[in-house]
Amino acid sequence: MRIRTKTASAGLLIALLFCARVVASQSAQPSAIEQLRDLRQQAHAAIVVGDQKKRLEIVLQIQRLMHNSPASVETLAQAYAAAGDDDKAIAALNEFADMGQSDDDLLHGKDKEFSRLTAQPAYQQVLKRFAANEMPLSRAETALVLPDSSLLAEDVDYDARTKSFLITSVLEKKIVQVGLDGKARDFALSPSGWPMLAIKVDAQRSRVWATEVALDGFKVVRPTDWGRSAVLCFDLSSGKLLHRVEGPKPSALGDMTLTREGDPIVSDGDGGGVYRLQGDSLQRLDHGEFISPQTPAMHPDGKHVFIPDYTRGIGVLDLASKEVTWLAQGGSKPYALTGVDGLYLDHGWLTLVQNGTSPERVIRLKLNPSLRRVVSEELIERATPTLGDPTHGVLVGDYFYYIANSGWNQLDEHGALLSGAAFTAPRIMRFHLPTN
Repeated sequence: MRIRTKTASAGLLIALLFCARVVASQSAQPSAIEQLRDLRQQAHAAIVVGDQKKRLEIVLQIQRLMHNSPASVETLAQAYAAAGDDDKAIAALNEFADMGQSDDDLLHGKDKEFSRLTAQPAYQQVLKRFAANEMPLSRAETALVLPDSSLLAEDVDYDARTKSFLITSVLEKKIVQVGLDGKARDFALSPSGWPMLAIKVDAQRSRVWATEVALDGFKVVRPTDWGRSAVLCFDLSSGKLLHRVEGPKPSALGDMTLTREGDPIVSDGDGGGVYRLQGDSLQRLDHGEFISPQTPAMHPDGKHVFIPDYTRGIGVLDLASKEVTWLAQGGSKPYALTGVDGLYLDHGWLTLVQNGTSPERVIRLKLNPSLRRVVSEELIERATPTLGDPTHGVLVGDYFYYIANSGWNQLDEHGALLSGAAFTAPRIMRFHLPTN
């Protein structure tokens, strides 16, 4: 479940986090949300009084907290520019470009943060790199065009028995079943009349797990329900609702994976928590290290789970100790590990659907043998006319299928269609996984 804003610039993402609700930490240490809030307050105070040295000091702390995320690197470039250190500002912008990122406002001269640098050849070279990073690229093909443009397709899984995809709908509040021929039928409706978000098929136990979320502020949701969410279990054959477990309030349980035992692990993209459902109880697995956790992916050892934080990077959570280590970076370049909505592990590779990067993209990351460090990156799709807002995907045999052109970028923060906007058909894209 993406953070519901168009991430056109790093500053916009950081501003959103500054306004995020504070969730009490379960440990003595302040949560990551609390730490970021406090640092942002200090940076803002430094800006108000014109103390650029103090601002830079705080922004460097934010960069460490955010594990050198693209947003923090660009914010650091802004702080260097404000402090008069042009060389370091341009170096930070080049690092931002090294991550495959761009900034439309800078490209079109709308951002005045670097106005003093615009005549410098080094700055113009940065803009050329930004433009190159926005060049369309695709190694995927269209597998299906979904017949209903108004679905706002969010998550997808595959049922091998019926050779069909199960897709959640945010606006129509249901799960649809789509065959390989493109024909669709309703599989199940949200029992509460809320947007449907996460979905996972447990073929071994003939179950479908999903979540329904009363997205805060969404006009298609009753205001009295805002901030509620639940985990649902359906029968795979009939679509009958078997079980419903209400989540903590407030929460937005928007993403999910399953353990070997068939237990759902769900993430609260708004509140920062990661939970495991056992029986009728949701048990929190983290100590507040995450700001906006997204789609978990089980580690092959069954004892750890990869958790992509939309803003901090990719953590590896120990299910027993609840300790989090963060995926390290190797190789000759930095990598953008934030803005990840969908995350999937296969034979030492992580596949990422990133709708919080600029540009939005789908990529693969090669990990080292211990699965603790990124060693290389491959692009699958970036900045194409049909990519739109990609959301989630599913590994099926030698292919990765993913939702493109979901429709999120046509909505305002209340889930209403933007003025002059119109939905176009969402797609299921297909990428053949190399054998390497």
